[in-house]
Amino acid sequence: MRLNQATDYAFRAVLYLAKLEPGTIAEAQTIASREDIPMRFLLKIMRSLVQAGIVQSYRGVSGGFALARPAREITLLDVVEAVEGPVSVNRCLLDPEYCNKHGAPCCPVHRALGAVQDALRRELKRYNFAELAGKN
Repeated sequence: MRLNQATDYAFRAVLYLAKLEPGTIAEAQTIASREDIPMRFLLKIMRSLVQAGIVQSYRGVSGGFALARPAREITLLDVVEAVEGPVSVNRCLLDPEYCNKHGAPCCPVHRALGAVQDALRRELKRYNFAELAGKN
């Protein structure tokens, strides 16, 4: 599994917001500039984070973005899934119909990859943005 560039940018944007005082609204241009994220890309990523309930968007003259919930409640897994969808190391783990052998439940490879996927999800869920921002 390889995380894409959008996820890396999303991590950086959420971490930037997590370092601010709770409730602080940051302008998109400030986030883009400080985190070296292209503005158009940032706005696209922020839409995904807003839809996932990670970030809140504010319109108007003093508009921008802020965390929608406390940083300690937002994990790396939350951000990955907001940007990339469900974590899956193989498509047969998402939908048994994808198994060419039609034997996902009894396939030793399926079981092994399932264990790897579970471990990956656990590790991504273990890290929250309060810790990553040094606020714990």
